[in-house]
Amino acid sequence: MSDITEKPAERPYILHMFTATPQMSPFDVNMAADAGYQIIVPYCDVEAGMVANLTQDAIFSRGPKGVARTGIFIGGRDVMLAADMLDTARKAMVPPFEVSVFADPSGAYTTAAALVALAERHLTKAYGMELGGKRVLILGGTGAVGRVAAAMAASLGADVSIASHSDQARAVRVSDDLNQRFGIVTKGVSTATPAELRTVLGEAEIVLATAVAGVQVVSREDLEHARHLLIAADVNAVPPEGIAGVNVMNDGKPIEGVPTAGGAIGIGALAIGNVKYQVEHRLFTRMRTGGKPVYLSFPQAFDEARAVAAGLG
Repeated sequence: MSDITEKPAERPYILHMFTATPQMSPFDVNMAADAGYQIIVPYCDVEAGMVANLTQDAIFSRGPKGVARTGIFIGGRDVMLAADMLDTARKAMVPPFEVSVFADPSGAYTTAAALVALAERHLTKAYGMELGGKRVLILGGTGAVGRVAAAMAASLGADVSIASHSDQARAVRVSDDLNQRFGIVTKGVSTATPAELRTVLGEAEIVLATAVAGVQVVSREDLEHARHLLIAADVNAVPPEGIAGVNVMNDGKPIEGVPTAGGAIGIGALAIGNVKYQVEHRLFTRMRTGGKPVYLSFPQAFDEARAVAAGLG
């Protein structure tokens, strides 16, 4: 009888998913599975002070080879808390016991990345312009996606206004927090009344709508005041349109009723979502297959989104 030597089974790809919220997002669980993770374990109600211990539990139990097939994902709803948790996880690593970490709370990093990258792409494609120096108005800008989009646009040199429909003081607080944390320059503005909204619309060249789903934040009457508008992009996929005239399927389609000489173009939620999906898939795949630890936050998401957008032609 000949000897049969069985090869040891390959270690599975394991993803530990941390969230400060009561549930992990099913969307992110699905994305992780489709990117090749075989064992996916959610950890809910995770506090910032728990991240270091959880990280070290994950890295020390598999050995130097096993950690290459282990990853950590950080979800939740607070975009700044997620960034802090990623930093805590990074500091808890003890090389060669080190795993990749990817943060994308509520999909805000990848959604904002897709939003800004597509606006940048269409600005160059349609007008031959760069985002730097352009006046960018972010409606619903105090929310998760709005904050990250503001940081991305400002980092490229855009003149960014973060709008709140309820409280200018809140917009100013968010702006101040972002400016201090990232060394950027933004400002907070109010859109609480139609007059205030139309005033800031009249100054904006790019409008990014990141308000809650199912709410129209810019009507056709409002658009008549957008005399400098070049691009309007809306992440809302639930009727009515967040920006009137910007359909979810739009990807560079002209917007009717805009007084800008030469017109303006719209970018809808499904066009943004397509890029967001590709970015998240690529980052999960990079984390799993890259061969060395990587730390993926919104700067890396934006780099990936720009690469995806560039490939759209």
